[in-house]
Amino acid sequence: MLQVTLHDLTRQLIISSLGFFIFLGLIFMVSRIPLIKARQEQFVLPLIHAMKMMAQGNFNIDLSFYEKQFGDFNNEDHPYYKIIHNISHMADKLGEMEEIRQEFISNVSHEIQSPLTSIRGFAHTLRNDHLTKEERDHYLKIIEKESVRLSKLSENLLKLTSLEAKHVQLEKRKYRLDHQLRRIILANEPQWSEKMINMDISLDNITVTADEDMMEQVWTNLIHNSIKFTPHNGTIDVKAFLSEQGHATVVIRDTGIGIDKEALTHIFERFYKADKSRNREAGGNGLGLSIVKKILELHNSKISAKSEKGKGTEMMVLMIT
Repeated sequence: MLQVTLHDLTRQLIISSLGFFIFLGLIFMVSRIPLIKARQEQFVLPLIHAMKMMAQGNFNIDLSFYEKQFGDFNNEDHPYYKIIHNISHMADKLGEMEEIRQEFISNVSHEIQSPLTSIRGFAHTLRNDHLTKEERDHYLKIIEKESVRLSKLSENLLKLTSLEAKHVQLEKRKYRLDHQLRRIILANEPQWSEKMINMDISLDNITVTADEDMMEQVWTNLIHNSIKFTPHNGTIDVKAFLSEQGHATVVIRDTGIGIDKEALTHIFERFYKADKSRNREAGGNGLGLSIVKKILELHNSKISAKSEKGKGTEMMVLMIT
């Protein structure tokens, strides 16, 4: 009987002790709640503020103070590293995209405004009853030329927007690349014949698998550029051959005005014009090479440029199909 009583007392003592320690633990946890909440707010609220700023279009956020509060965020093992790093990275990328968007809008506005100003000005001049027939015809030709320029700009913008959309589907099929190039060169004969440009053509028999219509735009844009910037009695070389790795390679080289080193790094950017005055006279809008590069990227292919001011330009396309 005594043994049972001692056992019960021991068990009761253990239960009472556990209850006491649990009670102490609960008190400790309750006492820590304000501290935990304060620390959470100290960490979370600035992030919420940063995200609100980004939602309002302000991507210039600074989260460097977290390093002072919570430790070195250069250490990827830090518990808060990924959160702070990813939010900062997202803000930087969104800021870059916003700058590109603003620059794009500015460039489009500028490109549209220029021909519109000419059209408006010469249309107003045509109201003068004292103009001769020759003057009237001259102004009408300018209006027509500027209208074509506006139409081409709109067409290229729509084309570039379409190419940049993720749902673009390539209609690839096998065809003869040399036949395509020869056809485009002959189609542009009036332009290069008028400038008495010597066309040096060397095209191997090459079959590729690609979207033929899109690639036609590539070769048309590149050959147009060469003709546009090559002076009278100049030379344009067009060569197509297989590289050592078996890739179709097309080289278009001209003896035109060339491009300086600084401009060469930007020529595939939208609206960039290495020679703004000459582009304006020729009706260019700085989108041709951007379209070329985008089409080639969709084909997992590459384009590179070599040039020297006053000594011509070479464009090389490596088709990885």
